[in-house]
Amino acid sequence: MENILITGANGFIGSNLAKRLINQGNCVRGLVRRTSNLEFLNGTNIELSFGDITQIQEIEYAFDGIDKVYHVAGLAADWGPYKKFEEINFLGTKNVAMVSEKNNVKKLIYISTVAFHGFGKTYANEESPISNKQIPYTKTKYLAEQWLWDFRKTAKLKVTAIRPGNVYGVNDRTFMLKYLDAMINGKFAEINNGKSLTCPIFIDNLIDIVIETGNSEIADNNAFIATDGLEIDWHTFNTKIAEEIGIKLPATSIPYLPAYVIAYIYYHLHSLLRLRSEPFLTPYRINNGGKNYHFSIEKLKKYFDYQPSVPLDEAIKKTVEWYRSYR
Repeated sequence: MENILITGANGFIGSNLAKRLINQGNCVRGLVRRTSNLEFLNGTNIELSFGDITQIQEIEYAFDGIDKVYHVAGLAADWGPYKKFEEINFLGTKNVAMVSEKNNVKKLIYISTVAFHGFGKTYANEESPISNKQIPYTKTKYLAEQWLWDFRKTAKLKVTAIRPGNVYGVNDRTFMLKYLDAMINGKFAEINNGKSLTCPIFIDNLIDIVIETGNSEIADNNAFIATDGLEIDWHTFNTKIAEEIGIKLPATSIPYLPAYVIAYIYYHLHSLLRLRSEPFLTPYRINNGGKNYHFSIEKLKKYFDYQPSVPLDEAIKKTVEWYRSYR
């Protein structure tokens, strides 16, 4: 049994991680903002600490007596001002690491992203170059990870970085909730008939990876790409979802180039006018659906003989069941 702190414990990944760790008998503390929606933590035996990771003086007390930190908190979006992403994803990560070191935390597991490797990738791995076209989210996540690698050189704190692909599943309000709404309401279109490869990872499988690497010394000071290891295109993924919902997949498809141009213009007009609402289209979303975005998990297999415990059909079934109950 360990004393564990999860930053962002109320969110999609954080809430699933908290429940699993608690069920394993650990003492889990969640660091959340006072304004956070805590609905996904209802009924869990979690100790809550309130603070903002961008304010180091607010969070120091939460690390007292902690053995291991899972740093999940972050701003994950494909639009917004750079400064906000920098404060949360970069400076917030620095604060978490420095307070962890000060409090003699043994290990920090950082939830990073494959997204900074960019699109148009097939079987990219942990050593593949990053994209020279970064949005604020991907750039600040990359800078935070690089800072951690430098920090750990002179710190006692051990660091592991997990770079997930497209995470989906139970409690997924960011991606799946809106995605299934659009599919059911007929406001859905594939890019290039959904022929591009994607990189899904079901939340339960991601939690398996996060905990296993967090418990392993051979994962110390290593980064791991985390997907379900499937060679699957968007059309196959979407068809399986539609079948599980019980609808026919909308047949609308948009060619990549005009879709990207429209998204680019729309996004920049949205930014120019400083609108606070979420853009309907962004270049990131068009690239995600219209270019190969596929990665190798050979490093996970080599270190841990990893195979996803929840297969695709079961994962989609669980996701749709959650969607129906949530909606």
